Amino acid sequence: MRAAVLYEPHTPMSIEDVSLDGPRDDEVLVQVQATGACHSDYHVIDGSWNGPGFPMPMILGHEAAGVVEKVGADVRGLEPGDPVVLSFSPNCGRCRMCVTGQPQLCSGMRSRAGTFPDGTRRHRKGDMEINAFGKGMSSFAEYSVVHQSAAIKITPDMPMQGAALIGCAVMTGVGAVLNTVRVEPGATVAVFATGGVGLSVVQGAVLANASKIIAIDLLDNKLDYASTVGATHTINSSKQDALKMIREITDGEGVDYAFDAIGDPRVSRMCYDAVRRGGTAVIVGMAATGSEISIPSTIAGEEKIVKGCFYGSSRPAVDVPRLVDFYLRGMLQLDRMITQTYTLNRINDAFDALGRGENARGIIMPTS
Repeated sequence: MRAAVLYEPHTPMSIEDVSLDGPRDDEVLVQVQATGACHSDYHVIDGSWNGPGFPMPMILGHEAAGVVEKVGADVRGLEPGDPVVLSFSPNCGRCRMCVTGQPQLCSGMRSRAGTFPDGTRRHRKGDMEINAFGKGMSSFAEYSVVHQSAAIKITPDMPMQGAALIGCAVMTGVGAVLNTVRVEPGATVAVFATGGVGLSVVQGAVLANASKIIAIDLLDNKLDYASTVGATHTINSSKQDALKMIREITDGEGVDYAFDAIGDPRVSRMCYDAVRRGGTAVIVGMAATGSEISIPSTIAGEEKIVKGCFYGSSRPAVDVPRLVDFYLRGMLQLDRMITQTYTLNRINDAFDALGRGENARGIIMPTS
């Protein structure tokens, strides 16, 4: 099969013919029909995420949808031809986290750097092993093998491009609002950075009936995207004092909830400063390797909350069908988030555009 292989950070991915071992008893083989160009992949490409956890060469990609091609002997509920959303967070269903309703934090499916959850590497080019990403998903390829819990069946009515977005950006952003902190009707919300995840946070806030949804970014085009999906106010922080503007919009108090949707310690601190006394700063984006967030000692007296959010605190088996239903009922504006599509041969163009901030979300079609 063809796959986009990253040999070193700061270099273009190379389209290569590689082999992929077939599915094991509890796994499925999926033909990847759509996969998103996400900032998490970009963090590896630009070297922000580095070190032993990201061995090269590697096939990236973790936001995808496709069609089941083959199933292992122990797989239940899936068969060839089923359309599925892929999750980069498979779960064992047995560990403490799984049985207490937090499968996104599963401790039974941890993978070592560059491997599948069982510790193996399945991609090869000749005698050279190629490392995996997203617990084996590596969706920047024509095919992907994943654990059965990471392939969630969806209705054939759901378009593949929108389904791919649900696999990461939408699950994370909408989930941050509805699952992680459960924003109340009438609450005020600030969203820092309006890429795919940030736009999904905005849409989650719309679903939660937030009264004010303030989008903050450095680029006007990104703020325009935010307005089209429900932001009530926009602030270009390269031209305006974002914290001052937020306080003006909220009558001097600050917002109830602020979301860091990019993963930058400076932005995380801005989220903290943007919330009112007793408010909650939600750290959604994953920052560069080794980063730390500075929180002032006044946190005790202000009773502010800093809350981490991984994968929207989601239960993929439950949340994927729910998000698909939201889209089909017109409650999620996924089509407005897809600003460009690319063939696999043009995958580097997709990430160049991401780096320039041009796209809300670029979608790669590996089999087109």
